[in-house]
Amino acid sequence: MPSTPRTRTVLTLGTAQTLAWASSYYLPAILAVPMARDLGVSAATVFAAFSAGLVISAFLGPRAGRAIDSFGGRPVLAFSNIVFAMGLAALGLASGRWSLFAAWMVIGMGMAGGLYEAAFATLVRLYGRDSRNVITGITLIAGFASTVGWPLSMALEAWMGWRNTCFVWAGLHVLLGLPLNLSLPKVQSGRALQANQLSDDAGAATATATATASTPITTSVSAAPPVPLRSAVLLALVFALTWFISTAMAAHLPTLLSASGVTLSMAVTAGALIGPAQVAGRLLEFGVLRRAHPLLSARVAAVMHPLGAIALAVSGAPAAVLFALLHGAGNGVLTIAKGTLPLALFGPQGYGERQGLLMVPARLAQALAPWLFGLCMERLGAGALWVSAALGALVSVALALLRQSPDVEIALVSLNTPRELRR
Repeated sequence: MPSTPRTRTVLTLGTAQTLAWASSYYLPAILAVPMARDLGVSAATVFAAFSAGLVISAFLGPRAGRAIDSFGGRPVLAFSNIVFAMGLAALGLASGRWSLFAAWMVIGMGMAGGLYEAAFATLVRLYGRDSRNVITGITLIAGFASTVGWPLSMALEAWMGWRNTCFVWAGLHVLLGLPLNLSLPKVQSGRALQANQLSDDAGAATATATATASTPITTSVSAAPPVPLRSAVLLALVFALTWFISTAMAAHLPTLLSASGVTLSMAVTAGALIGPAQVAGRLLEFGVLRRAHPLLSARVAAVMHPLGAIALAVSGAPAAVLFALLHGAGNGVLTIAKGTLPLALFGPQGYGERQGLLMVPARLAQALAPWLFGLCMERLGAGALWVSAALGALVSVALALLRQSPDVEIALVSLNTPRELRR
């Protein structure tokens, strides 16, 4: 077992992830309007700068994942805290449109190596195929990032203005996030790691271990083996569509509910239920579904948004709470699936780089979602729900077409989690 208990790793990384999400992804929702007013630009321009940061994170994600495969997550995550702090400080000093975009692009560099994809790759580098529960654990904690981040940003902005709020978040990355990520366990070098992995698996898979031991170990743990193109394309499509739906709902939910005949008070109530529903879905994954294959839990989760959207489109206001609960629970489980499905389908070797590549379309879809779904709402009104329902149905179809290779379980035996890790 690692010298640092898994519970401590989950608490440490979960707290660091809460800070990372609250100070980046959830920041514009609170600061966009005062930021735009002070800089003399529109709120849409602020969100465009945020989207530019997401595009930067999409293209740098594979490089961050490759670095985690090679060196472990601790140095990459710690470096992301420094980049986040620099970007947030630059945002607080922004004086116009171009400095605004430049600051968000620096924050996007931090997002590439500091959000869930990097955290998931870190856990897989530490715990191999046994990472499912720890991945769920950090999403349970970081699932409250908006619950913590929005009120804190709002209170700070009211007290000291949006610029000083950015400086406070930058300081938290240096004083809190950096020490937390530096306290994560180190990992062993590639050759020593594989030797320990083979030794650990000898009791559980004697025949495989014997066959592997007779072959010299020359492959680096950071090298990503080729994967079936069909499976990779389907999984990238799943991630892109789920990120699109999630981001579109986060940006337009109040307006969408209003267009469906929901009162403002009911829209606020329904929106407030999405966060707890996400956590409830993750608890379901951690408890009831923890022994099921991740494909099963992902397939169950994928149908929840289409069912809720259809109920809201057909029934209107009375189905608002049901829609929020189904969408939230499904989104919570699918967030975990972004980490567990690549592990279950392709194994831990080269996980970080592969995860970064799979998430490139998702990050681009995330960047475009507020604008594209906004256009759908302008043209269709409440009928935009049918668009999101159709996209959710397409996710279900793609997941139904995914199959785990029968050779995966055998191939993964020699790549299991090391028992001993250096501090």
